[in-house]
Amino acid sequence: MKIQMHLIAAGCLLAAPLTHAASHREAPLIALDPAADLTDVYAFVSYDKANLERAPEDRRVTFVMNVNPGQNPADGPNYFNFADDVVYRFNLDNDRDGKADDIRYEFRFKTEDRPVGGPGGLTSPVPYLGNPAIPATVPLQGITALDGPGSEGLTRRQTYTVTEFRGHRKTVLLRGAIAVPSNAGPATMPQYESLAQQGIYSDEANGIRVFAGQRAETFYIDLGATFDTLNLRRSPPLLSSGADDGDGINPFGINRFAGTNISTIALEVPIRRITANGHAASDDNKLIGLYASTSRSKVKVLRRNGGSRNAGDPVQVARLANPLVNELIINTPFKDGWNAQEPEKEAKFQEFYKTPVIATALDLVFGGFGVKVPATPRTDLMQVFLKYPGQSVAGNDCGKPCSELLRLDLSVPPRAPAAQSRLGAALGGDPAGFPNGRRPNDDVTDIAIRVVGGTDYINVKAGAGVNFLDGAPGAGLPQGTGNLMGTTATGIASEFPFLPTPYPGRG
Repeated sequence: MKIQMHLIAAGCLLAAPLTHAASHREAPLIALDPAADLTDVYAFVSYDKANLERAPEDRRVTFVMNVNPGQNPADGPNYFNFADDVVYRFNLDNDRDGKADDIRYEFRFKTEDRPVGGPGGLTSPVPYLGNPAIPATVPLQGITALDGPGSEGLTRRQTYTVTEFRGHRKTVLLRGAIAVPSNAGPATMPQYESLAQQGIYSDEANGIRVFAGQRAETFYIDLGATFDTLNLRRSPPLLSSGADDGDGINPFGINRFAGTNISTIALEVPIRRITANGHAASDDNKLIGLYASTSRSKVKVLRRNGGSRNAGDPVQVARLANPLVNELIINTPFKDGWNAQEPEKEAKFQEFYKTPVIATALDLVFGGFGVKVPATPRTDLMQVFLKYPGQSVAGNDCGKPCSELLRLDLSVPPRAPAAQSRLGAALGGDPAGFPNGRRPNDDVTDIAIRVVGGTDYINVKAGAGVNFLDGAPGAGLPQGTGNLMGTTATGIASEFPFLPTPYPGRG
């Protein structure tokens, strides 16, 4: 007899594997579901050398979403995968109506077990096998390929399909792509950088590149100090001008995510492919809004002989656009409901923007140092997070449209990694950075503290004391073997998919 397990709270799981923090473990139910837990979303005009040299009309844009937060690289044997029963989507709004339903890019995964030696061979208790000490008569000297010779030790593998939706028109862009496995270590995967390069799929005719697999975590924050009720390691949270301006200085914070990995989905497309009129970005079509979402079926049917299948249309269990909104703006009892809601319905949550509790907390902790937050209602926060440039709030009301989206001006030229400011467009004089889209190394923590805190917090250069990602594999080495990603000393990867090589399990 089949047993039906109905999911609760707008499609979130009754039970799922536990995990570890922008939007890491940001809501009670999604914290129980790491494979669907959207941690960060990025959208930016690509800044690799090839795109920096392209004419504006030929430039490309990259979208990235991360899941499976806080990965300890050594956590084998199963490591970290995408979920076969989760639908991963980039949702785009290109006509500024606040509804991100104009274009959708959808990723679906399928996991396969691959017996050692091919069909009829031995199954393995571990997903990855390889060691140079194994005799050559057994082809398990190391995983050097995602398919064919050299892939024999990849006994559990994920493939995926990428589909583009434009209204009711559906186009499969890629089928049977292979996700890059977790970096188990140098014996099992002796040439991991080269292995990961095989997981970049290019369709030059359409100008599209795709990647899915493990990367180093680029989000940096003193998480322990921040969520110890703003117990930052300096009071008040001051950065000197030198420390604040130096994107290569970590003055006093401890980065919780140093040395950890993440599961990444990245998609690069020509700008002309996503504008409303199909042309290069110009004044009338240069702005887009987007959010990432993960969805699961409402019902899981368990089979009598083991296993399960999903039934019913997928329901959104998580969404993410601007970083830190669900953690710092939406109050805890409403976080799961917020995750399940479409962004254009953000008027339901506008009171949290008008009177943000995090601003009250900042005032309670640091007000005694003479650092004050602005008076409510905070219509400025609604303007930043819920409106396109040129759209105004209606008095103290959000007005229409009212949509929480990450917004990107596609006409702004990209900046090379060495020229990027961690404080982005808002505070760093770098128009290609957050909140104009978001790049992997934009310091959204310090920007958010200052935006929510207001003028006083900008003046005292408030921050968590972590200014950049240090110690990423290959960082600072000449680009080439050992640093194929061209990762800078401050952890900015110069090549698609724009996140550094993941830390190995056997570090």
